[in-house]
Amino acid sequence: MKKIVLRYGLISGGVLALIGAITFPLYRNGTLDFDNSAVLGYASMVLAFLWVFFGVRAYRDTVAAGGIGFGKAFQVGILITLITCAIYVISWEIIYYNFFPDFLDQYSAHSVAKMQAAGASAAEIEKASAKMADFAKLYANPFWNSAITFLEIFPVGLIVTLVTAAILRRKSSPTPPRTATA
Repeated sequence: MKKIVLRYGLISGGVLALIGAITFPLYRNGTLDFDNSAVLGYASMVLAFLWVFFGVRAYRDTVAAGGIGFGKAFQVGILITLITCAIYVISWEIIYYNFFPDFLDQYSAHSVAKMQAAGASAAEIEKASAKMADFAKLYANPFWNSAITFLEIFPVGLIVTLVTAAILRRKSSPTPPRTATA
């Protein structure tokens, strides 16, 4: 099980890290913006978590002789998910602290500009700015930064794992009966 979990977890995490490496420069040069980042981000997570499905299926077909219960499928899937999440968090920590330390400043400025364009009052903008400043204080702490980043991706992986375990569960097929030959 370790080999399959590790292989598929690393592939899944690698997909996310690769997508991040490709899209990061596009955010920095303005090709991509914060308005479409959530859709792109969660779509890339779902794409990466497809490897959970492939990993559980590989375990079922090669190790478990074609049969796997929901619990074991969930166990394999959640371990792959945790490896993927760890790689995602590590990737973000490297990007954030080394290449994009002004992320929250840029995001806050974008959010304020969007509120102003929507006609929000000065009080609403001030309140939102204060909330973002409080969040930025938390986000400056690497522990909280990692925890928040983990909580961003883990629910997606949990849902994919639950769906995968439900889809791939299968009882082992009994061995075919021996037929007598004359």
